[in-house]
Amino acid sequence: MNPIPLGAVYAGGVQLGAYALERMGAAEREHLLRTCSTNVDNLAAGRWETLLSSAVVVEEPMPLPYALLLVAVLGYAEYAYGAWWTAAVFLFGHATATLLVYGALRRTTDPGTRGALDVGTSYGFNAVLGALTSALPRGAVRTAARAGLLALAAAPVLKRGRTFTDAGHLAALGIGIGLSLALDCLSGTKHQKIA
Repeated sequence: MNPIPLGAVYAGGVQLGAYALERMGAAEREHLLRTCSTNVDNLAAGRWETLLSSAVVVEEPMPLPYALLLVAVLGYAEYAYGAWWTAAVFLFGHATATLLVYGALRRTTDPGTRGALDVGTSYGFNAVLGALTSALPRGAVRTAARAGLLALAAAPVLKRGRTFTDAGHLAALGIGIGLSLALDCLSGTKHQKIA
């Protein structure tokens, strides 16, 4: 295991980048954010590199409670399953949820939606959080955790002022939980829970 969890390095790098962005001029900052965004316009134009760049840029520094939760979830996942597994789940969840949102929005003609800023760590975070449910004790605890997380993520989608990112968060969490269910099936009774 690494002496410093890679999740902490990632979160720290994203946070430092956000502080650096704050020091840029408004036009330069806006251009960088738009270049890294996985909005409909960028993906429709074939800018697939944004599937990666959008995960390392945030519009503003992350609030401390969220940053600490991100570090805790990524760190625990790295401890439980390893750095490569955590990175793979994070990137797979981030990219897949982004592509699902893009698929749902790609025919929209609303310029505000097509060019919206869509950057950040939340899709990957939700995917890893969902996948980590496989580390919980089997049975009622694991089932309740999965149901509870899905209910929390579905609540904003069902509200009137929802945004496409609310749907993206739910999709990413569902992807993570789907991966945890696959892990449950593949590991059978040999899978050890993390205490």
